[in-house]
Amino acid sequence: MFERKKQQSSFNTREAKKVPMRIGDLAKLAGVGVETVRYYQRIKLLKTPAKPYRGIRNYSRDDLARLQFIRRAQQLGFSLEEIAALLRLSRADCANVQSLARRKLDLVQAKLDDLSRMSKVLEDVLVRCSRRKPHEGCPIIETLSKSRA
Repeated sequence: MFERKKQQSSFNTREAKKVPMRIGDLAKLAGVGVETVRYYQRIKLLKTPAKPYRGIRNYSRDDLARLQFIRRAQQLGFSLEEIAALLRLSRADCANVQSLARRKLDLVQAKLDDLSRMSKVLEDVLVRCSRRKPHEGCPIIETLSKSRA
């Protein structure tokens, strides 16, 4: 398995230097499927290169960089709509980028707080479950059956 990753990495380096690229090369280098590239083109996150008469569309390193930007932003939890907003902002518009990132961080923090509460409830119910007597009901089912007032 390690050898395969190593081979793929050298392929990526070699192929990234090759310009122009076809859509399959672009997708492979970015770690996405061809249909993902086409979807990003349909929603205008990625431009669709001109197609020469009887030719094949060619993609540049800039296209690859933009696609990698989109993927990294998704990995940080940004939605495609938020990524579109980031792409519209210029590098000099750091205040608006920072504002968008702050809102995303606030949402992530709220989700983490929710997950922490969920974890505590599950830990508590599992402890109750391990201490239950054979004639008692299942604490997990009882907890899930309780209505929240």
